[in-house]
Amino acid sequence: MSEEYILIVDDNEDIRNLLGIYLEKEGYCHIRCDNALTALEMINKFSIILILLDVMLPKLDGINACIRFREKTNVPIIFLSAKTDDTDIVNALLSGGDDYVIKPFNPVQLMTRVKAQIRRFKQYNNAPVEKSHILYYEDIRINTETHQVWECGTEIGLTFKEYEILLLLLKNKNSVLSMKQIYEAVWHERFIGAENTVMMHIANLRKKLDRNKSRESYIKTVWGRGYKI
Repeated sequence: MSEEYILIVDDNEDIRNLLGIYLEKEGYCHIRCDNALTALEMINKFSIILILLDVMLPKLDGINACIRFREKTNVPIIFLSAKTDDTDIVNALLSGGDDYVIKPFNPVQLMTRVKAQIRRFKQYNNAPVEKSHILYYEDIRINTETHQVWECGTEIGLTFKEYEILLLLLKNKNSVLSMKQIYEAVWHERFIGAENTVMMHIANLRKKLDRNKSRESYIKTVWGRGYKI
C-alpha cells in the first residue's frame, strides 16, 4: 500500500514548519506547499488523506483551490485562516471544506480535529456493504457500496459529509431530523454551536441536488424543527 500523506498548504513558512512538527509527533507523513497550484500537482502524485488549507494564498486563494481540489478528491479539507467573519466561514464550507479553524490555533486541538476527520473518512470509505446497496428516492439513486449518487441519471459529486447527510435523511424518510440529530450522527461530536456547519452543508447539498429549478427541493426545511426528505 502506498504511503499516505497530509497535505499542508500555507504560504507562511513558520506555520508550515509548526504543523509539520505536530503531524510528525502524531505519526503522520506530510507534504508542505506554499501555494495551491503546487498542491494540486501533489494530489496527482501522492496518496493524500487530508488537506490543511490556508485561505489567503498567492496565485490561487484557498476558496477557489478547495473547489479545484474537490474535482480530484473527496478527502477531508480543514481550512486554517485568520478570517473570523461568518461570510468567510460560510464560503469556505460551501466551497467543499469540512472544517474551519481560526488562526492562531491551538496545535493540540487541531491535531484532535485532524485525527477525527481522518478516522471518519476511513470509516466512510471502508463502510460495510448493505444487503441491498441501492437506495432510490424520486430521481435520486444512491449506491451505498461505491458511495455514488445520481440525480436524473447524472452523477453528483458529493463530499463524504454531504453524502452522509443525504444518506441519513433518506434512511429516515418523512421524519424530521433536528440540526442536533444530524450533526451528532454525521460528525460524531456533541452539538455545541454547530448550527452554521449543518446549515452550510445542507445548503451545499441542495445546490448540487436541485439542478432542476422547476422542481421543489428534495430536502425540506421544517421551520423550528429541522430537515426532512
